Amino acid sequence: MTIQYFGQTPRLSEATVANGFVFLSGMVPERTDVGVTEQTRDVLAQIDKWLAECGSDKKHILEATIFLPNLSDYAAMNEAWDEWVAPDRAPARACVEAKLANPEWAVEIKVSAVQIQK
Repeated sequence: MTIQYFGQTPRLSEATVANGFVFLSGMVPERTDVGVTEQTRDVLAQIDKWLAECGSDKKHILEATIFLPNLSDYAAMNEAWDEWVAPDRAPARACVEAKLANPEWAVEIKVSAVQIQK
């Protein structure tokens, strides 16, 4: 079996692909000077980028796990999520409250998908 590594650093890869499955690392916002909705949009744009790099897209996401440091931000995060998620293709999803590695991050999202069959 071949495993592909994308955006690899000594510590982690932004994405890996094996047997047609795409696994993204937890994506965190690049901008922390904005609110939860905008941080979520930032993260979702990164997810779009890495999925495309790996031969997939949001229509092929199987599962998503969303981490929020404060569940009171759930509605603000969902505002961006609901605008973004593919119609009639919402993945299985969990949303949990968790302390994130950087206190300026308001959201972290991890997804797994399948590659697009050509």
